[in-house]
Amino acid sequence: MDMLTILQLCLFLCTQICSACEILGKFKMQDMFKEGNLMIGGIFPIFNKQENVLVSFDTTPTKPQCIGFDLRAFRWTRTMMFAIDEINRDDRLLPNISLGYRMLDSCASPSNVLRAALTLVSGSEEKGSQCHPPPITALIAESGSTQSLVVAGALGPFKVPVVSYFSTCACLSDKRKYPTFFRTIPSDYHQAKALAFLVKRFGWTWIGALQSDNDYGRNGITAFTKEVETLGVCIAFVGTILRTYPKSKILEVVEMIKQSSVKVILAFVPEGDLYPLMQEVLKQNITGIQWIASEAWVTADRPSTPEMFKSFGGTIGFVVRKMAMLKLGPVLRDISPYQELNSSFVSDFWETMVGCKPLSSVNILPNRTKICTGNEKVNYTNKFFDVTQLRIAYNVYQGVYAIAHALHRVVFCEMPGSNVSRKCLNVSAITPKLVSEQLKDVHFVDQFGEEVYFDKNGDPPASYELINWQLREGAVQHIPVGYFSTSANGKYDLVIYEDKIVWNKGNVTPKAVCSEICPHGTRKAQIKGLPFCCFDCIPCADGSISNTTGAADCMSCPIEYWSNERKDSCIMKVTEFLSYTETMGIVLVALSLFGACLTFSTLVVFIHFRETPIVKANNSELSLLLLVSLILCFLCPLTFIGEPTVWSCMLRHTTFGITFALCISCVLGKTIVVVTAFRATLPGNNMAAKFGPAQQRGIVCSCTVIQVVICILWLKISPPFPNKLFEQSNKKIILECNTGSDAAFYSVLGYISLLAVICLVLAFLARKLPDNFNEAKVITFSMLIFCAVWITFIPAYISSPGKYTVAVEIFAILSSAFGLLFCIFMPKCYIILIKPERNTKKHMMGKNPKHAM
Repeated sequence: MDMLTILQLCLFLCTQICSACEILGKFKMQDMFKEGNLMIGGIFPIFNKQENVLVSFDTTPTKPQCIGFDLRAFRWTRTMMFAIDEINRDDRLLPNISLGYRMLDSCASPSNVLRAALTLVSGSEEKGSQCHPPPITALIAESGSTQSLVVAGALGPFKVPVVSYFSTCACLSDKRKYPTFFRTIPSDYHQAKALAFLVKRFGWTWIGALQSDNDYGRNGITAFTKEVETLGVCIAFVGTILRTYPKSKILEVVEMIKQSSVKVILAFVPEGDLYPLMQEVLKQNITGIQWIASEAWVTADRPSTPEMFKSFGGTIGFVVRKMAMLKLGPVLRDISPYQELNSSFVSDFWETMVGCKPLSSVNILPNRTKICTGNEKVNYTNKFFDVTQLRIAYNVYQGVYAIAHALHRVVFCEMPGSNVSRKCLNVSAITPKLVSEQLKDVHFVDQFGEEVYFDKNGDPPASYELINWQLREGAVQHIPVGYFSTSANGKYDLVIYEDKIVWNKGNVTPKAVCSEICPHGTRKAQIKGLPFCCFDCIPCADGSISNTTGAADCMSCPIEYWSNERKDSCIMKVTEFLSYTETMGIVLVALSLFGACLTFSTLVVFIHFRETPIVKANNSELSLLLLVSLILCFLCPLTFIGEPTVWSCMLRHTTFGITFALCISCVLGKTIVVVTAFRATLPGNNMAAKFGPAQQRGIVCSCTVIQVVICILWLKISPPFPNKLFEQSNKKIILECNTGSDAAFYSVLGYISLLAVICLVLAFLARKLPDNFNEAKVITFSMLIFCAVWITFIPAYISSPGKYTVAVEIFAILSSAFGLLFCIFMPKCYIILIKPERNTKKHMMGKNPKHAM
């Protein structure tokens, strides 16, 4: 875009603005005016509703029709007049300079407030169609945030400072858009934080929200949502209302409230927009809801009635600090249409207060038929005259003084209160831009002891009072129950006197949760399709706990711990091993000792009858050695019982391997003796002579030594060791002996199995020998039992959990030992002890089958 185009565009905009000034200038606006050396403008919603559109560029503009006289706004105008009169009497602030004012009604309408602002900055309405330099140095405006956005946006390019007394939208803190906007009420940014602190304090996580369909409501709820989203708070719904909405839209919001499960609702709405909904809530008898109010309606007079208290009792909310301005009282009580004959809005005030119109104003509004007689009395108990708890009026007062201090800095270039000898600038040279620049640096303490200054965003320090609606002496009172403020270091401080609060349901603090907080031992599980505040409580899985309420996840217990039944603490796992004190351990020990004793008894019998033919015929030396090895085999399980230690683990496996190798070696020697004895009966065979006692001992020793070597290598390379097993049982710690080297363990078992298979094969081949050599039959049978036991041992050993693995191994040892004992020695003991007549050489050499052993 070239420079010529830009200039043409600027010229066009200027033309349009001047045209707007010309058109707006045709309106004759009702105002309050006082001339002074320096003029301050004021815009107030004296009437709070506009019946029709005021400005149209298609038709001839008509006079605006405003209704709903607002006593609070009228008091704000009187406060501004009072402050200016007070400043004019002060010799230290703007000495010899008088302040004047011109105040217009905005009718709480964005279009009307724009008209009023342009009227104030364009000079007198009778000056024709020219756009004049601003006749005011600063402007006090406006109450609604939407209206202030219009004023600040329109006057910002002209550098006219605007000081608002009741606009709280955080959006107005944007200095890029609104460089000359200031305010004496804290931003909603701070109120949103205060409300978030309040919600967090009482544990409310499931709330509803109402917003007005304007910048105040939308920005307020947006700021509040940002603050609470990190606190785990969910907003169930956001209803939108406005005073100009048809009743159908109001009913939709009421129905939304009725259908929702929320018990706490935040209303970020001006009183004028909220009141129609409050009436409908009362009409439909909706109770049991705790209302949170924004500062715009929590202390409003109109809804604070005993009737409205039925549905809105216990309302709680923040409001700006209050101040007692006692000097303002006489000023308000002196308002009279008979003393201020030409003062605007006084007749409307009088009609509102006493119910009739003064005679002097009847010609102005002929539709008003009730005329005052002049004897009417004003009820001075009306809240309008109560100056002990002024809030917004005090903001107006501070705003006027802030402008006055800025003007003083411009005129005298010094702080007020100092000895000023001369002016540094003529009054006629003062421009709004100079005042705006000085407002940024204004910092003073007013006569009430309050600091007045603006931060870099044009905002004052945040300070709120927490108000609670309570019914006392038949009237709704706004009781302070706490405060919220910012400290010098920027931190926030919330103090609540909970014992002073009266809730909607009496003394019971309302609960506002979508789902009850999860107890210990459970965790949150999000419900699909619902906000994160709505969840189910799922018990923690085995081995995990939650020891805090509302836990999002369960914590896993350390490996040596397990969760208790309530899943809220970890307890030490039960240590499990096969002990001597439990039933299974006692039974196995008893069987082991019984087998050892029985074997020892057999050994005693064989020693005692060692000279008898049956003992001699069965190789007494190998038989005795076999019995000794069987005793060791029966005692071997004792090393498997009890808590595993380093030594017991090494001992149990090596003892088992060596004793059984010795045992099977002895059986192998006996089997070879049987085979060689049969071969010796064949002609020309001298094998028996070559396989004497020395050779038998050599076989036993050599077979056993091989197993000893395997065990030594096992202990040297990777010995068994005690181990804690956590995988097999969740609630127990299994104490076991890890074999260390599985290859070594299975080598030991494999070697024993090899010896057993050789014995079985040799004995099976010799099973049909003559009767006097039929010991091969019992050896065959015993080896079958031995092999069957150890074949079934392997799957049972692998599949048995915990201490039952050790029990299976012990059972296999005892079973195979009992099998060898009973099969090989019990028949001989039967003959020795029961049938001694058969224990002769004749019977041993006989071939009668019925005498066979």
